[in-house]
Amino acid sequence: MRFVVVLLAGVMLVLLECGRLRAETKEPHQFRRPLFDGTTLNGWTIENDCEVDIVDGCIRLKAGDGWLRSDQQVRDFDLHVEWKSLKTSIYDAGIYIRSSREGKPFPQSGYQVNLLAGKEGNVPNLPGAESRGLVKPAGEWNVFDLHVVGESASLKINGQAAWSVSGLKDRDGYLGFQVEVPNGGQFLLRNIVLSEIGYQSLFDGKTLEGWDGVGGLAEECWSVTEGILTCSGKKGPWLRSHAEYSDFNLRLDYRLSHGGNSGVYVRVPADGNHHRENETLPAAGFEVQILDDTAPEHANLKDFQYSASIYDFAGADPRVSRPLGEWNSLEINCLGQQITTWHNGAQVTNIRAEEFPLLALRSTRGFLGLQNHSTVVGLRHIRVGEPVNPPKIPAAIKSGPSPNP
Repeated sequence: MRFVVVLLAGVMLVLLECGRLRAETKEPHQFRRPLFDGTTLNGWTIENDCEVDIVDGCIRLKAGDGWLRSDQQVRDFDLHVEWKSLKTSIYDAGIYIRSSREGKPFPQSGYQVNLLAGKEGNVPNLPGAESRGLVKPAGEWNVFDLHVVGESASLKINGQAAWSVSGLKDRDGYLGFQVEVPNGGQFLLRNIVLSEIGYQSLFDGKTLEGWDGVGGLAEECWSVTEGILTCSGKKGPWLRSHAEYSDFNLRLDYRLSHGGNSGVYVRVPADGNHHRENETLPAAGFEVQILDDTAPEHANLKDFQYSASIYDFAGADPRVSRPLGEWNSLEINCLGQQITTWHNGAQVTNIRAEEFPLLALRSTRGFLGLQNHSTVVGLRHIRVGEPVNPPKIPAAIKSGPSPNP
């Protein structure tokens, strides 16, 4: 009997240890989304002297020397790309990862995964990132699957392992495609899918799961159709996240109707308060503005009221809203009391409490929220994760209180 008890105790310890190890090795969250919708170049920027268009549901690298850059930077990721050269030989292009925005005609830093004939998949400045014989004959579609985490990267070509190396020095950067048509010819690209590792979805594209209506039932004015979260324009509740957040990086796409007005509440209490001008007032977070700032009714705005501005504090600069009806991307990074926003890939604000003292009155932990301002707004691809290292504050910024609302 004693032996049985000891044996059972040993089994239990083994099971507990296995459970602990499984918990410790749990796969990180991933946020998966297409980077190409098959019909537009939304989410991409054409850099330098090149032409890119869409043919039969594919991106075509059409002419010139330059590159097609993702609007947003990424850190750790899986990237799926299908490509085909329209030349039968001596073709050349490339896939950029963790690249800088600067450089002409091509990025001045980062890594290029070659689409050069005979060297497909090789990365010239990454020792060991070489392989041969895995691509299909010219004119056929090839599949690249890149896995990039920290200092390590690996590549599968048409489902077969090509290489696995370490030594990446750049932590973040843009994705892109090299356009080198005069020497390398045209290419087609399709089925471009990104999975950001370490980030999780806040919207499943099907339901309102993860959000609560505040001031009424969410369904009174919020609905989901074809992967888009829509506020109907009817007066009613705003949406509050189930969880509270302190330091984080949030990214989403939004699309406005004429005169549309909304916002993202950040670190707000349960009641959504996002205004606080002195210590005697209740706790509050803040709002990042979403607005059709080209509408005539919004002709006389304060700086901090333009889209992607930090309301009450700092105006978006530059102002890069896309034409009405197009999708815009908004990114919010909170690290302590430094707040940074990006709009359509451009950094437009970057503030700290040292330069904006009233920011110190705002909470450093709270709920996220999606504002209902009684106008039609569509949102998609909402994800959150660890904050990125914020950019340095320019020395030219002067200290002083934020403007009053």
